[in-house]
Amino acid sequence: MYKIHKEGHWFIASAFLILYGILFALMYFGAPKLLLNLVLLFNLLSLFFIVSFFRIPTTRQMVSNDNNKIIAPADGKVVVIEEVEEKEYFNDKRLQVSIFMSPLNVHVNRNPISGKVAYSKYHPGDYLVAWHPKSSELNERFTTVIKSELDDVEILMRQIAGKLARKISNYVEEGQQVLQSNEFGFIKFGSRVDLFLPLDCNIKVNLNQKVQGGKTVLAEIG
Repeated sequence: MYKIHKEGHWFIASAFLILYGILFALMYFGAPKLLLNLVLLFNLLSLFFIVSFFRIPTTRQMVSNDNNKIIAPADGKVVVIEEVEEKEYFNDKRLQVSIFMSPLNVHVNRNPISGKVAYSKYHPGDYLVAWHPKSSELNERFTTVIKSELDDVEILMRQIAGKLARKISNYVEEGQQVLQSNEFGFIKFGSRVDLFLPLDCNIKVNLNQKVQGGKTVLAEIG
């Protein structure tokens, strides 16, 4: 079962008015029946795609109370697992795990652990394709760090806008307490989320593996 995310209400209504406004204008000016049928088919397919993009699963079993596990923040495919130098917040080496979300994936972003938001910052930028190696540094992005109060582990999440995605929503603020698997943001129309984890984490996923936000265990701490 699914419901429509709040980010989609205005977008879906606007798309409906525009698409069917064009159809009614063509009818008013006497467009051929074949053209009207093609436009109607295009409108139905477009609305189906838009509505499906903003869907949220309502029956998914989420991990919600296990801070020894780092949970996937988004649906999609694992495209990066490597040790890197994280330069914005930690300024040291971390394990990077990146999840690419195609336009067909659910685009809700969820907290990988529970804790307090230690850092939150928006960065304007370019719109390289989301799988580009430099997109994590050059694209429009929003960085959030959650600190677990159980063991002082900090997890950095970076929402990255892709070629089509030009609107990142982030719902948390510094100092806010957040719960594992609850929503922290949303990105429209194809994008990527990078996680930067402690080096001693035990990675539980493989490259090209498909994961589900709030459900798939990406890594275990310690």
